[in-house]
Amino acid sequence: MNVSQTPLFPATIMPDKDWWRALWPDPEAVLRGVGIEPGMNIVDLCCGDGHFTRPMCRLAYPGKTWALDLDAALLGQAEQGCRDSPNFHAILGDARDLPKQIGELLDFVFMANTFHGVPDKTELAQAVYQALKPGGCFAIVNWYRRPREETIVLDRPRGPKTALRMEPEEVRQVVEPAGFRLEKVVAVGPYHYGAVFLKT
Repeated sequence: MNVSQTPLFPATIMPDKDWWRALWPDPEAVLRGVGIEPGMNIVDLCCGDGHFTRPMCRLAYPGKTWALDLDAALLGQAEQGCRDSPNFHAILGDARDLPKQIGELLDFVFMANTFHGVPDKTELAQAVYQALKPGGCFAIVNWYRRPREETIVLDRPRGPKTALRMEPEEVRQVVEPAGFRLEKVVAVGPYHYGAVFLKT
């Protein structure tokens, strides 16, 4: 998630914390659902304020958790929230430069609520592919393509415009050309799915 006057990835501004927490009351359950386990080295890609990073540090320990975002203020919030996690590392940078940002191959890359705004989605998937170990996973949490007026959180429509939302098959079509295979699609919330890809 990136937020600034001109976000790098359009329509991916970090939402207000009140409805974000109402939508994701149990982020650790989402992480478990997509397959994150203890001992994994993981990146929370476009981490925003660290809503998923904090439980990720706990769940992946003693594996390392990196939080990467282009927005320094949001990354600072993630750092503050994870200050007591010995396995936490923060990276200020572009998601598309992921292979250059970390000096070792990863077990898992997690990306929530941002993929819909990536201009060249296959290019990003290629960067993730290069950063993963053989057999590593790339999990994309995305909004189902439901009309925005139907995705109600705290009595208001939330999320990106309907036209930007992607069904799992649409995600598969742009990620698999980077060298991945769709392993599973899991429900992770009332309006979201997690598409988990395996590096082949």
